Amino acid sequence: MKKIEAIIRPERIQLLRDKLSDIGIGGMTITEAAGTGKQKGGTGIFRGTTFKVELLPKIKVEIVADEDQLEKIIDLMIKTCSTGDVGDGKIFISPIEQTIRIRTGERGEQAVL
Repeated sequence: MKKIEAIIRPERIQLLRDKLSDIGIGGMTITEAAGTGKQKGGTGIFRGTTFKVELLPKIKVEIVADEDQLEKIIDLMIKTCSTGDVGDGKIFISPIEQTIRIRTGERGEQAVL
């Protein structure tokens, strides 16, 4: 099993959730995040005062999936979340050693389903 962590633009999350659901991926964790990279933030105006915005709003999506689903999920994320502009995000893949469902004590793939 692999853990897929994606940092994406907030406006892309609903479309991504819909597309993942279409291919049978329903289990995910979504977290509001803020960060900076090559996008470097920008400036904002509040009540006539200009200020620097160093951390931009992002969404972190976490999915645990079988390795046979991995490339399908990654391809879908890239197609759905890419605008072609700096700041589209990143995808990180990590191995999962064990998964345990707290309620039942199930382990492995049964705990993910």
